[in-house]
Amino acid sequence: MAAKAHELLFSPVQVGPITLEHRIVMAPMTRQRSQQPGNVPSDLQLQYYTQRAFDGGLIIAEGTAVSPLGHGGYGSPGLWTDDQVSGWTHITEAVHAKGAFMFAQLWHAGRLAHISSTGEAPVAPSIDPDFWCHPAGPANLVSTSSGLQAPTPHRSLQIEEMDDIIGQFVAAAENAKTAGFDGIELHAAYGYLLDQFLQNGTNKRTDRYGGSMENRVRLLAEVLAATISVWGPNRVGIRIAPGSTFHGISDSDPDALFGYLADRLNEFELAYLHIIESRIHGFDLIAEGRGAVSAHQLRKRFHGQLIATGGFEPDTAEETLADGDADMIGFARYFISNPDLPQRILQNYPLSDYDRDTFYTFDARGYTDYPPYNHAGNPRG
Repeated sequence: MAAKAHELLFSPVQVGPITLEHRIVMAPMTRQRSQQPGNVPSDLQLQYYTQRAFDGGLIIAEGTAVSPLGHGGYGSPGLWTDDQVSGWTHITEAVHAKGAFMFAQLWHAGRLAHISSTGEAPVAPSIDPDFWCHPAGPANLVSTSSGLQAPTPHRSLQIEEMDDIIGQFVAAAENAKTAGFDGIELHAAYGYLLDQFLQNGTNKRTDRYGGSMENRVRLLAEVLAATISVWGPNRVGIRIAPGSTFHGISDSDPDALFGYLADRLNEFELAYLHIIESRIHGFDLIAEGRGAVSAHQLRKRFHGQLIATGGFEPDTAEETLADGDADMIGFARYFISNPDLPQRILQNYPLSDYDRDTFYTFDARGYTDYPPYNHAGNPRG
């Protein structure tokens, strides 16, 4: 039985037609373990996700590029070739065999990319030379086969190219369906392309995709409508990061923007809205003790299922559910070092620490070598 302290975490919840047996979601995490060349999901990734599949749970896969132009880092997977689809199919089959569900996260890096991955100049809503000339710290660098490098100078998308961008998401959504995923999540956070269009620190356009909040939301709304037409209602989620400045993103009035966006998202039959709490900057907790502020605010505006992610401990996750600020809680770092995380929380077992130095090391270290808990009382060594 679930420990009383975490009884809400282990209550069922509906995500569209899917019934989850608990509310602990494995959040998407870039880990850079795909095969090269080809950006094909690897046997190592198969092992990693299988280890973390728990009966009745939901895994949201790492950011998966919708096209070569949208690929944002060495070792990250894609969903635009048959080989990539085949690689993901092996993973979804293994996850399903353990009774879990899996969504693909569709990702277009936009300006945060390098020509060694994209094969051409990256794209953005508007040109910002400071972004590639003065990248603000290592978080804004791009992983390449030669190590971290500054992003390649980007160009502004022409309005006649928007249909092609939407088409890239549609093709990836179709491929995700072929690969056996249970749904998809659109990555509209952390300064990637869809987020670049949302926020006026990066979107300086004067056409129908820039200026007003309505115009800046337009591309995301069109991608949502197009991918829902592939998957049907309640199978497409979206991830946002209100107030985040990660990867050089910013807006002059983020509260107004994301409140407006939450209102607009009620027009779509979404699987869920996935919110990264503003206390998180990438993998770093930057506001110790701050509660689920972003989820609390947007819960008042968005009427569907809501996942809150970022800086949660089991007890604070339970409190957030009890407060009604979210329906599910995403865990990231703790899923890295605790492949059996739901079981550990269920049984009140201690959680293992994670090693940041191995988050992006391309091999099994810090990836598939974290052991499950030994039920005799100690982590297996």
